Amino acid sequence: MLLYKQSPVVGWQRELAGAVRDPLALMQALGLGGNGMSVDAARQFRLLVPYSYIARMKHGDWNDPLLRQVLPLDDELQVVEGFHADPVGDNQALVADGVLHKYHGRVLLVTTGACAVHCRYCFRRHFPYSDSNPVKGEWEGALAYIRTNPDVCEVILSGGDPLTLADERLALFFRQLNNISHVKRVRFHTRLPVVLPSRIDAGFLQVLASIRQQVVMVIHANHAQELAADDVRQALAALHSAGVTLLNQAVLLRGVNDSVQAQVDLSEALFAERVLPYYLHVLDRVAGAAHFEVAETEAVSILEGMRQQLPGFLVPKLVREVVGEKAKTPVC
Repeated sequence: MLLYKQSPVVGWQRELAGAVRDPLALMQALGLGGNGMSVDAARQFRLLVPYSYIARMKHGDWNDPLLRQVLPLDDELQVVEGFHADPVGDNQALVADGVLHKYHGRVLLVTTGACAVHCRYCFRRHFPYSDSNPVKGEWEGALAYIRTNPDVCEVILSGGDPLTLADERLALFFRQLNNISHVKRVRFHTRLPVVLPSRIDAGFLQVLASIRQQVVMVIHANHAQELAADDVRQALAALHSAGVTLLNQAVLLRGVNDSVQAQVDLSEALFAERVLPYYLHVLDRVAGAAHFEVAETEAVSILEGMRQQLPGFLVPKLVREVVGEKAKTPVC
């Protein structure tokens, strides 16, 4: 029996339902011809991208930094040594349905396998979502684990993307989490304010207002062009006005943001919207994403270049995730 009342479909859900799933439709929308995309790669990891995100891409440009993040390529089909299905050790960190406990004081819930966009470099593109879902049983397993571990002071909602869950499901979880006194913070890891900003609507803001704990939202933008839309700016402003602490994590990606200027522009664009650059990740070595990798020496050089142009608070931490370590590992 459902413990929440389902509401009618709202605007962001209709927009997500109408997102582009056909690679040929994406090509047509951008006025691109030829054989620049891979049908086989799209079969292996399907395309998904909302029209609001496509609208920020440059028409006719195969090298557009937003397009490159979602475009299926034959490069994904290459088997490359050192790249595998679980590059960050998620499977060995599972302690309950969808509950990852890697770091002291924090648990992460893989709330859903659904996203609003399929990023080709996603480190969870091979994750067994159907076998690991904390929403099963109306969150009971996840909440029981949190209750019985009093050292857990922060709960991180990830996925997939937690904001693809309906407001009613999120509200149910927070009503129950509010009663666990040792949880001080709730953190969302989400791409939706960037790729589907209509998600930050009145209903979601009401959910945020119901949360007892401090709320942190880590968005995911890799390029300044992703923020260059009024609806994105409005969504971030609404979150800031709701008292949410806004951070960004980016991934250093070959052909997308692998220059000092691209990173400086991203940090400036983020801070203009009151988002603090938090992490710049070197690529998690997931199978299918080797063509995005930037050499560590080059990554360090880019960060040094940023330090020469930006104040320290606008320079993100350059990190990697190492399986078995108790925190993100600084690269420099």
